[in-house]
Amino acid sequence: MPEPNKTDRAYQAIESMITFQELAPGSLVSESMLMERTGLGRTPVREALQRLARERMVEIHPNRGVFVPPASIEAQLKLLELRRTLEALAVRLATHRALAEQKRQMLEVIEQFSDDVLDVRSFGAILKRAHALIVDAAHNEYLSVAMAPLQGLSRRFWFAHLKDPESELRTASRLHGDILGAICRGDETEAVTASTRLNDYLVDFAYATLNPSY
Repeated sequence: MPEPNKTDRAYQAIESMITFQELAPGSLVSESMLMERTGLGRTPVREALQRLARERMVEIHPNRGVFVPPASIEAQLKLLELRRTLEALAVRLATHRALAEQKRQMLEVIEQFSDDVLDVRSFGAILKRAHALIVDAAHNEYLSVAMAPLQGLSRRFWFAHLKDPESELRTASRLHGDILGAICRGDETEAVTASTRLNDYLVDFAYATLNPSY
């Protein structure tokens, strides 16, 4: 895979800081602070922030700074309503359009999931790759634009509310592995069913943050 350019590196670094709450929800940060934290210049950091703003991970307030909005249960449930529908479409298209190299990479990710990765940051990178592979395999750039914020924001909420990481990471590994496996087999029905199971789990997880007995 080609090395990411400076803007991509800035995006990945800042998104990771937000996902794993190194930048606290509700905080206001400056471009200069992000330049120092990433080791990158103003232009790539600014371009990365514009992308993150489009994905609703940050809000840019001129002359004030960059605001990291809180991740609310209400927002999570709303975005999951949309993610459920779009993800089903993505996996349906991917079962018919995935190229041989994309299927090879999916099988590689399934192996990574089966290795019981219990470090949340390492798991986050695998999870993000799985999401990107599914959307890329659909070969529809408009779907990719629509899915990016839904996947990014839902990942952020999930990592922020993990109470039993070992159990939840294994559950997520199995659910995502089922989707990828069905796509690789070209089984549209099972891919969509697996996608529904994943989204059911994410809704249950969201409600459980309010009521652990849910």
